[in-house]
Amino acid sequence: MRVVVLGATGHVGGYLVPSLVRSGHDVVAVSRGKHQPYRADEAWDSVESVLLDREVAEADGTFVDKVLGMRPDVVIDMICFEPRSATELVAGLAGNIDRLLMCGTIWVHGPTLAAPTRESDARRPYGEYGTKKAEIESIVLDSDVPAVVLHPGHISGPGWPVINPVGNLDPKVWRTIAEGLELAVPNDGVATMHHVHAADVAAVFELAVGCDAAIGEAFHVVSERAVSTRGLAEVAASWFGHTAAFRPVTWAEFEAQTTAEYAASSREHLQRSHVMTIAKAKAVLGYVPQYTSEQAVQEAVNWLVEHDGLLRS
Repeated sequence: MRVVVLGATGHVGGYLVPSLVRSGHDVVAVSRGKHQPYRADEAWDSVESVLLDREVAEADGTFVDKVLGMRPDVVIDMICFEPRSATELVAGLAGNIDRLLMCGTIWVHGPTLAAPTRESDARRPYGEYGTKKAEIESIVLDSDVPAVVLHPGHISGPGWPVINPVGNLDPKVWRTIAEGLELAVPNDGVATMHHVHAADVAAVFELAVGCDAAIGEAFHVVSERAVSTRGLAEVAASWFGHTAAFRPVTWAEFEAQTTAEYAASSREHLQRSHVMTIAKAKAVLGYVPQYTSEQAVQEAVNWLVEHDGLLRS
C-alpha cells in the first residue's frame, strides 16, 4: 500500500516509517523539515520525503489537495490538533483513500473515573488538548472516511525528554533521584501515569493499516500497566543504586518549590491519574507491548544521561 505519514519525523515516526518500509509499503514521509528523524535507519533511503507546512497549507486552502496529490491508499495523521483541520481533512479524503489513521490521546477521557479505563467508558475531558482531541475523534469516526483513532499515553523513548515521577519534564527531578536525595511528591505519590514506548505506538499504527476490523473504532495504546508517581520514583532510584526517599507535600507546597510551567504540567498529568486497558487493542489488533512503562522511561533516561547531560547541574 502507498502510505502517507503526516508528521513522519516525530517521536513515533522514527519507528513507524522504517517499519512500514520493511513491511513492503510505499511510504511518503511528510514533515516541515525542521529536524531529522529521531532514529537513523537505512530504510529512510527508500522513503519519498515531502516538505509541507500544514499550518501554511491549511491557511491557503491547499493542504488536502497536496495530500491527495501524493496518491495515498492510507493516510496516517500524527499531527492533527485542531477540529477544523480534521473536518477539512475528512471532507477531502472521503471516497479517495482506503483508510485514515488518526493519532489521538488518552487525555480524551479526562480524569480516571474507573480503572482500568475502557475506550467505551464515560468521559469527562477537560483542558484544550484533551477536549480538542475528543472532538477530533468524533469528527473522524463519524465521517465517510474509513478511519481508526489510536490514543497513546505518555510517549517515551530515546531522543527526547520524558515525563518524570512528578509528572513534568524538570531535569532536576532525575538528578534528585540519581543522587539519592529526598524527592517532594504531591499528594503522597499515589497518582498514576500511563507511559508507552514510541516503538509500541508505531507497532499499533502498522497493525491498524492492515486490520479491517479496526475501522470505525478507537483504541488505547499504552503499556501493560500504569505506574504511580511513587512507583516510578522507586524503580528509577534503583537504576542509580539508591532507595527512593520521599517527602509527601501538598499541591501548594509543591508549586512553591518549582516553576509555574512545571507545576502546571504536573497537575495536568497527575490529576488525570490515568490507568487504561489495552484489552481491545489486543483482541482486535493483536497488540502486544514490548516495553513496560518502567522500561520505556528507563530507555529515555539512559539516552538523556548519555547524550544530553541530564545529570549535570
